Amino acid sequence: MSKFLLNSFLIGSAILGAALAVSAPAIAAEPDQTAPVASSSDTPLIDQINRYSLEGKPFENDTAVVGQVTSVSQLTDVRPTDWAFQALQSLVERYGCIVGYPDKTYRGNRALTRYEFAAGLNACLDKIQELIAAATADFVKKEDLEVVKRLQEEFASELSALRGRVESLEVRTATLEKQQFSVTTKLSGEVVFAVTDEFNNSRENNTVFQDRVRLTLKTSFTGKDLLITRLRAANARFFNLAGNGVNVEGLQTFNLGNTTNSVDADWIAYYFQLNDRVSFYVPAVFGFHADHTPTLSPVLDTDSGATGPLSVFAEKNPIYDIGGGSGLSVKVKLAPSITVNANYLADNSPPTGSIAFANNPASKNGLFDGSYSALGQLTFQPNDKFGIGLTYVNAYRRSALFDLGSGGTGVLGTLYAAQGRNLLGAITPAKVNAYGVSAVYSFSPKLVINAFGSYISADFVNDGVDERDIWTYGLGIALPDFGRKGNLLGVVAGAIPYLGNPTAIQRAGGAGNDIPIHLEAFYKYQLNDNISITPGVIYIINPGQNENNDDTLIGTVRTTFTF
Repeated sequence: MSKFLLNSFLIGSAILGAALAVSAPAIAAEPDQTAPVASSSDTPLIDQINRYSLEGKPFENDTAVVGQVTSVSQLTDVRPTDWAFQALQSLVERYGCIVGYPDKTYRGNRALTRYEFAAGLNACLDKIQELIAAATADFVKKEDLEVVKRLQEEFASELSALRGRVESLEVRTATLEKQQFSVTTKLSGEVVFAVTDEFNNSRENNTVFQDRVRLTLKTSFTGKDLLITRLRAANARFFNLAGNGVNVEGLQTFNLGNTTNSVDADWIAYYFQLNDRVSFYVPAVFGFHADHTPTLSPVLDTDSGATGPLSVFAEKNPIYDIGGGSGLSVKVKLAPSITVNANYLADNSPPTGSIAFANNPASKNGLFDGSYSALGQLTFQPNDKFGIGLTYVNAYRRSALFDLGSGGTGVLGTLYAAQGRNLLGAITPAKVNAYGVSAVYSFSPKLVINAFGSYISADFVNDGVDERDIWTYGLGIALPDFGRKGNLLGVVAGAIPYLGNPTAIQRAGGAGNDIPIHLEAFYKYQLNDNISITPGVIYIINPGQNENNDDTLIGTVRTTFTF
């Protein structure tokens, strides 16, 4: 009786307080009017008070309850006042096995469905099992284990169903991941604005503003392959360096592929994997050996892009620039630290004075009867710091040696190292055997050094000269994130591909016996994620491998937009 009176007193006080709270503003504002009825926003408060009035009483007013229940397993949900709810709440507070809903709420004042409750119980079971497995069973009380056992018995069916659903979902998800992949294409772009000049008054070169645009579509059909389609437009031209004929010494990356700003297909290729150890690369248009072969120049080699060094020579070992075009590359991982590459590429574009490219079915053309370049490389990279590669190239060239398969004057080397000419000055084909070594060592993520050296034996057919010995070597120092994240400071020094021991005939044509030295320094300043500015200088000593030629100094300010 006393308990009933106490509950009545508490409930009456709560109702009176709520009524005063609702009517007080109205009384204060208009003393002569009757207090208004509570608005809809006050309804939850009234409903909560009504629910409090039923606390401690049988559910005789609840029409949803049809009879007396003797076990929690008979309930369709679990209320905060139920023993099971309170037992689980005690486990939660003691072992921290539930952190709440994704919206950071716990919702401990509402009823749970039996499956929601089973999910929470399952989390606590897993937590307690972890504690026992971690030899911390002393922290788990015997009373709690008895509570857990009883909860497991009362919610056995729900726990079983829950685990079955999870297992089924995992199987279906795994199947979905294996069998379904949405074809995805990503567009990226690079735009280069370059102001550059060659500072030698005797050569009459002027300051120029040049540009290049690349738009790349990357498409994946399976998630483990990649189709590359790249378009290009550019207007950059070479500088005229007197005393060296057609010159590509100091050629800058954005000088590649002058299209007078017409759009053409710059690169079309397909990458795919046979398994985790074997991968393939099939270029259809302008594929390079470096596209699928480690060049051991991880910082400076940017695929002739505009986010690294200024010159083509500074990027990597020139041996990778012997030939290019259409063909096939296979990479096999023999061990975690050892890979082997085998490449075959046939030229895409006709060299000067000839028609010899992969898509031409005429005689002395096509994929196997025209100019080609075959490369083999063994790469050893035992860790992320050190790597070394041994490279061999066998090629038949109908134009320049270092031409990336594009024909014409090439992209590297002095005139007599890059091209073979007979006594009448006509370009002659060459049989090439090249041997190279490349290495890299990363002292830290912010200091990386790479080095390379190559020897090329070239037999230019019908030029009246024995096989030519061509040499090249270099050293690069890169300091990523120098000054701020994204910046790059680089210094490169080396010998441009040059002809060793030229004959009297070659000397009469202007070839000297001096080593052409390439010195380059640049600093890429990253303004933001999409814009960088790179000032730099290129200084060439003995251009044309002749000390009688004036040294070359090229200054450039390159702005690169990427998206």
